Amino acid sequence: MAITDQHTQVLIVGAGPSGLMMASQLLRYGIQPLIIDNKQGPTSHSNAVGVQARSLEIYRQLGIINHVIPYGKPTGGLSFNQGGKQRATFSLRNVGTGMTPFPYLFLYQQSKNERALLDNLTQNCCPVYWDTTLISLQQEPGSVTATLKTNGEEQVLKCHWAIGADGAHSAVRKQSQIPFKGDTYPSFFYLADLKLDTDFLTCDYIRLYLDKDNLAGFFPLPEKDRYRIIGTLPNEFDNREDVTADDMLPYLSDLTKSTVTIEENHWFTTYKLHHRMAERFREQRCFLIGDAAHIHSPVGGQGMNTGLQDAYNLAWKLAGVINGQIRDSILDSYADERMPVAKRLLSTTDKAFNIVMSKSWLTRMYRQWILPNVLNLAWRSKKIRTFFFKVVSQIGINYRESNINLHLSKSTKVKAGDRIPYLKVYDEKKEIETDLHEWCAKPGFTLIVFGKFDEMFLFTIAKWITNKYPGMLNFFYLPPSGKNVEVFEAFEADPHKQMAIVVRPDMHIGYMNDVVDLGMIDNYLQNVVGIIPQK
Repeated sequence: MAITDQHTQVLIVGAGPSGLMMASQLLRYGIQPLIIDNKQGPTSHSNAVGVQARSLEIYRQLGIINHVIPYGKPTGGLSFNQGGKQRATFSLRNVGTGMTPFPYLFLYQQSKNERALLDNLTQNCCPVYWDTTLISLQQEPGSVTATLKTNGEEQVLKCHWAIGADGAHSAVRKQSQIPFKGDTYPSFFYLADLKLDTDFLTCDYIRLYLDKDNLAGFFPLPEKDRYRIIGTLPNEFDNREDVTADDMLPYLSDLTKSTVTIEENHWFTTYKLHHRMAERFREQRCFLIGDAAHIHSPVGGQGMNTGLQDAYNLAWKLAGVINGQIRDSILDSYADERMPVAKRLLSTTDKAFNIVMSKSWLTRMYRQWILPNVLNLAWRSKKIRTFFFKVVSQIGINYRESNINLHLSKSTKVKAGDRIPYLKVYDEKKEIETDLHEWCAKPGFTLIVFGKFDEMFLFTIAKWITNKYPGMLNFFYLPPSGKNVEVFEAFEADPHKQMAIVVRPDMHIGYMNDVVDLGMIDNYLQNVVGIIPQK
């Protein structure tokens, strides 16, 4: 399909999960981006397989969660095995109950994520231009000129903004001359997507097998008897380009002490792992998201999910600027908020990966004899299980240090910058049970006031919003009641007093105050966030 446009507001380079999420989010704000990818079409490979709770919450807000959940499955747990014997096991069934609508690690291949997002774009008449390569980018005051190549022909496209969602070898990053600092792990690895005939993979647990020279993880996919396997490539295969899944069978059988037979080979590849991060996530009118900005080991299933979060964070800010609703200073907060997340992720995954891969006899002894017992003991603690889930699911990520948030409350449990907790609420007006995330489902900011107010003051708030922030600020009122005690307790809100919170479009709290003062809220929206009020 040929590109007929010569100008677009936003050019998205890369139609993987990050780029497709970016496009889906922009569409919520009425912005039609132009998306290109140098591949022939969407991936058919499983690639990433773990979808975290925070990503599922975004899918819910997008309105596509019912097209996702039926085609994946929660994992039952995780087990560590050595010498074919189970050394430690951790149930993950509903480990996050009460914290999110999705209290589990969801197994759902990257190809399915892409398909769900592509279907959403198709419904909104937003195509992806496949087999289209970015040749060059030239930044100018107020615009970017992109030279593209498709069907052997070059064409020039003008855009106001460019998003690099084009992976580890990002052309946008290279054209923007942004260094990609880091290193490559020395070992070769393999990925396999196989249907297996085995007698030891009998449940929905992720199973990790380790010995002193070998490592393999079996991830049960939603399809019957189908597994994603990631493992270390034996040294004798390092320089071979013709390695097959069958070559790995003797090593897998030795590692698991069981017979492994392949019934169907859906995909097999070998590769090296990298840990790198862009020196900056923005160069004037070009932004980097996902693997174009940071890559790391697959420990913890964080990569694809982090890219989705990058897009989620950037899209509402860019949309606000394009629509003339927010000053462009808001765009600086993208890197300010997301770069610390990427740095922590690279650090933690690197440390965990090095423990798993270390050849040191001391680390091997620790890994074999001490670590399983420590993990088994630690998992008995509900506090540790909760901490683990918050970290891995990404619901614990906060932007408390960001300068576009303002915390004026005495609350210490929940603060401005935190993801708004998932709490059930009884909607007194509609007389139905809902939840705070549902209240924040519409595009834009959400003002929630707690406490007892007379009808006239509520009317004043509604009128103030209509006059100054139409289409930008949604409004909900939560009066004290026996059915909503848990919500008041979570925010440390006195039911006999008042509290106001403003939730950002990405469901992070931007403003929190123990009084409801329209002048103070006005100050936050205009002078902290940079919203341009309606004249």
